Amino acid sequence: MIRFALTPALVLSISACIPSWVVNSIAAGNPGCLYSVSRSDRTVALTLDDGPDSTTTPELLRILQENNARATFFLISSNVSGNDTLVERLVRERHEIGNHFSENEASISLSPRDFERSFLTADSVLERFAPVRWVRPGSGHYNSRMVRTFRKHGYQCALGSVYPFDPQIPFPGFASWSILRNVRPGSVIILHDGGYKGRNTSTTLRKVLPELTRRGYRVVTLSELAAITPASDR
Repeated sequence: MIRFALTPALVLSISACIPSWVVNSIAAGNPGCLYSVSRSDRTVALTLDDGPDSTTTPELLRILQENNARATFFLISSNVSGNDTLVERLVRERHEIGNHFSENEASISLSPRDFERSFLTADSVLERFAPVRWVRPGSGHYNSRMVRTFRKHGYQCALGSVYPFDPQIPFPGFASWSILRNVRPGSVIILHDGGYKGRNTSTTLRKVLPELTRRGYRVVTLSELAAITPASDR
């Protein structure tokens, strides 16, 4: 049975103003994936889906470096071919790799066999560059069977708590406003790389990262956010 769990991603993104207590309620009712981390200090994780992209990823890396920020890049393994040096660079610059499957498709629509094959194909490609701990299902939707598969292979599923629906609402001004309105200590921010999405994310991060710094936030990888905290992850 498909859980209601990731309809949250859609609800959160469309409204872009949903209060944090609603996110917490959704996460509590739909276990198996990390949405945010409970913490009092101003630390958040930035996650970037759908890369690598030879044009947009280098610009994102430059912006992150300029703002002393780190991110978890959820990579689609079919995009890695020809971009090996770019993936090596993001690892060298202390960013993190996450598994976003082998193709850009809704993971939950795959048969169990094809689902696991896509997941493990991506794993075999990405593990060449660095250990991979996190997985994010394509299109955000998941069920308990998928979570069991992730755990069997030593992965943790991660979604997020701040998502401006940037692929469908391609306006960096809106994404920036949504993130800065909704960010809280322990938030996990979701944005996208590649093509127009990566270009818009660059524009968004040029505004968001300096403002987060001004507000006293640190922007880190998922593993950093999770490791700094006691066992109160959501």
